[in-house]
Amino acid sequence: MIRKWGCYLCIVLLAHSTFGQDNKSRQQALESQRQRLQKEIKQINKLLYSNTSKRKNALVAVEDLEVKLTVRERLIQVNNQQANYLTQRIQVNEKEIVRLRQEIEQAKADYARMIQESYKSQSGQNRLLFLFSSESLVQAYRRIQYMKQYARFRKRQANEITEKTLLLQDLNKTLLQQRKQKNKIVTENRDAQKLLKKEKATQQKMIQELKRKGKSLSAQIQQKQKKAAAIDKEISRLIREAIAASNKKAGKKSTSSFAMTPEEKLLATNLESNRGRLPWPVSEGVIVQRFGTQPHPVVRTTMIKSTGITIATSPRSQARSVFDGEVMSILSFKGSNPTVLVKHGNYITAYKNLGKVFVKKGDKVKTKQAIGEVFTNPADGKTSLQFSLFKAMKPQNPKLWLARM
Repeated sequence: MIRKWGCYLCIVLLAHSTFGQDNKSRQQALESQRQRLQKEIKQINKLLYSNTSKRKNALVAVEDLEVKLTVRERLIQVNNQQANYLTQRIQVNEKEIVRLRQEIEQAKADYARMIQESYKSQSGQNRLLFLFSSESLVQAYRRIQYMKQYARFRKRQANEITEKTLLLQDLNKTLLQQRKQKNKIVTENRDAQKLLKKEKATQQKMIQELKRKGKSLSAQIQQKQKKAAAIDKEISRLIREAIAASNKKAGKKSTSSFAMTPEEKLLATNLESNRGRLPWPVSEGVIVQRFGTQPHPVVRTTMIKSTGITIATSPRSQARSVFDGEVMSILSFKGSNPTVLVKHGNYITAYKNLGKVFVKKGDKVKTKQAIGEVFTNPADGKTSLQFSLFKAMKPQNPKLWLARM
């Protein structure tokens, strides 16, 4: 019976501990997401909406608002997940509290009965008679051990009641904290939904105004895509020529990959080992255009293609190399701002839309070294860097390589 009580309490405490750790980990993960999205919205407001003196191009204004709407919708979704999860935990804790209270009451009743029976049947005189009636010294010794064991059992039961009571108090405290946290999140979510509704209405009004004026959003988007494609084509040509030059120098005929020295191989290996941990090419920023082929965020019937990501940043921000390397080329394409290409073994990083360039072809650069200043559009005050990463000729998704900001 003693072992049964002890094992039972250990199981209860262990289950509660494991449950509490899992619960804490899930809550921390959701809270971390929520805080990160809130920070991103603050960055969007700072980087895209702080300069109210500049009037944005109508399409740019609609696109910027879509960036904020996307993040706000994700925030609302995470808030809902967190509120639902807390509701489940509250319900579980409420049931656990009821169960523990019942167990404590039952344990107290059992303990009281045991004490009463102990006083009735094991007074000092009865204990002596119990010992003296032993048939041998061995039996007397065993009876003494039994009485000691019985006394320890009583003490242990009292301790178990105390421990369960403390566990109940902890659950009550946790329950109050969870309810408070849930109420806070529900209130924040209600405010976020109001802002989302207002911003969506504003965006729809802007789109309708563009349509009313007879302006073709698709034509504007396609014009931007044509310009981006021309720059990408020129970057591909430069990379292809660099590959051919490296293989010619090494006496090889490959046209798809660089012929690398041992130092360049080590550099490429080090870059790969830092996948997901590379510093951002700007000190602060928010991604306003993702990698790959995708529907335009506003005109869904129009597809856009991006070989990298576009990062909105603050005016006079410096573009910086994400890893050690060598400046492979500086592209000055007609009708666009300069682009710097940095070679890291068989990897190339591209930094497009620079207003100023601080390096020249052949320069060795270090991680986070400034290579130029990001261009700020004087018409709308928007500062954005287009960043790409290639493995030889193949574009990579930069978001998978950069550390989470």
